[in-house]
Amino acid sequence: MSNKLTFKDLGTIDYGDALQIQEELFYKKIKNKTSEIENVNDVLICEHPHVYTIGKSGNENNLLINDDFLKKINATYFKTDRGGDITYHGYGQLVVYPIVDLKNFNIGIKDYIYKLEYLIINLLKEFNVKGEISDGNIGVWLDVGKTTERKICAMGVKVSKGITMHGLALNINTDLSYFNHINPCGFTNKGATSIKNELGKEVDFNEVKEKFKYYFKESFI
Repeated sequence: MSNKLTFKDLGTIDYGDALQIQEELFYKKIKNKTSEIENVNDVLICEHPHVYTIGKSGNENNLLINDDFLKKINATYFKTDRGGDITYHGYGQLVVYPIVDLKNFNIGIKDYIYKLEYLIINLLKEFNVKGEISDGNIGVWLDVGKTTERKICAMGVKVSKGITMHGLALNINTDLSYFNHINPCGFTNKGATSIKNELGKEVDFNEVKEKFKYYFKESFI
């Protein structure tokens, strides 16, 4: 077994193009489960132009706008095969797609999600932002249990034969107004936030990216 990680920075890339890269790696790993490729765990890091994506069990009514309005705000819409409901990706948001073999880390899907959540919580501490887990609600939240509860990091994954794809989206300097056009993750009573929103100032995107890599390695190696 191996826990070798390779980070691949895709920069700013359309969602569809990133999805194609994910799928190529994902299905290649599944096809070659008994070869050396199973020992390579890829972590794709990127940023997307405005896009809404919905999981396979999501409710399309949680997209609150029509095609004309999508064009007006320069956004696109994708149906995906990940878990979870609808979410938004856009500029100023760190999006991460780990394509990894869970057996390399001796964990199942539940522990994998926990590791992702807690590494984001530890990253946020570096910016004096207190992230939390909300029971029954995947991702990382602030003010859990309060009327001000809000999500700062969304997560949605797919696992087949122990190989993962899709991943997480951490709001850094994200334009939060785009969340007004959806019921984020299917919720009508919870909002979204970002590191910038919590601190009242922009933060260095690349600094957060590097801290993410550090905490990901700390969690999985």
